Amino acid sequence: MDDLCEANGTFAINLLKLLGEKDNLRNVFFSPLSLSSALTMVLMGAKGNTAVQMSQALCLNKGGDIHQGFQSLLMELNKSGPQCLLRTANKLFGEKTCDFLPAFKESCQKFYQADLEELSFSKDTEECRKHINDWVTEKTEGKISEILGAGAIGPLTKLVLVNATYFKGKWNEQFDRKHTRGMTFKTNKEKKTVQMMFKQAEFKMGYVEEVRAQVLELPYAEQELSMLILLPDDSADLAELEESYDLEAFLRSLGMTDAFEEAKADFSGMSAKKNVPMSKVVHKCFVEVNEEGTEAAAATAVVRNSQCSRIEPRFCADHPFLFFIRHDETNSILFCGKFSSP
Repeated sequence: MDDLCEANGTFAINLLKLLGEKDNLRNVFFSPLSLSSALTMVLMGAKGNTAVQMSQALCLNKGGDIHQGFQSLLMELNKSGPQCLLRTANKLFGEKTCDFLPAFKESCQKFYQADLEELSFSKDTEECRKHINDWVTEKTEGKISEILGAGAIGPLTKLVLVNATYFKGKWNEQFDRKHTRGMTFKTNKEKKTVQMMFKQAEFKMGYVEEVRAQVLELPYAEQELSMLILLPDDSADLAELEESYDLEAFLRSLGMTDAFEEAKADFSGMSAKKNVPMSKVVHKCFVEVNEEGTEAAAATAVVRNSQCSRIEPRFCADHPFLFFIRHDETNSILFCGKFSSP
């Protein structure tokens, strides 16, 4: 499981770089756990070069039993206590007329606790879309209501694999609302007044020379999870941030190309029809951070058609920063992002 968590961390950083490189002022937020879980389910059915490319894009290059690792990881993550609620759920929605291989369905249930529900995409696409969206809404406590927008699926859709991840946690030491006040948040192009939270307490802090940034750890209650904030030297509140991505172009940039091309896609471990490409990978994420704690949710749908060296006494996140929500025992990054502009 250690190798898997390391791979997921590398995948998270690679994707964070890609999502943020086009627009420095754009906020970025996603769940690498949600993404890698959904894509690794697809990987179970991939063969040949398609499987090689997917493994490389997901940084799963050290071998070992990946799916057994995910089984252990998901069981560990779902053990969270009453002060920090963390739940992740997987499900497959398949076209009724498709003959999915029993071994694939059994593996999805065994390793990812994902059932396959048969729907009629070919006859009632819109009803199927609403049904899948309702499932995601339920699993994310209403924070993500539409993972699949209009036109995201069609009558030729054969399989939709969905992962929904939900987290709600209270800070181990909560912020006092009466100390929250307006402060200036600086970007390269402008300054904005935002509501800034304040807290005087002992926290783990450090300085990373390699990237010239302060790092602060804010633990959640029960200290099973924490938020890490990486604040660069360079020079709103982090309240509600919601981002949605169509990830095909980014996954192609990571070398995962065959999976999207009908002539090259090999998913013969999933169904008898080998050349059925993925048509879309949609990811939507939500986070709210306030004085009490954090609420975050993410959903991913995969659609297939025919170290610290210098201590600083003060940490003021008044300019763009990176943040990560981490499960401490497994060192897994559940959510990550870049807050660039209020």
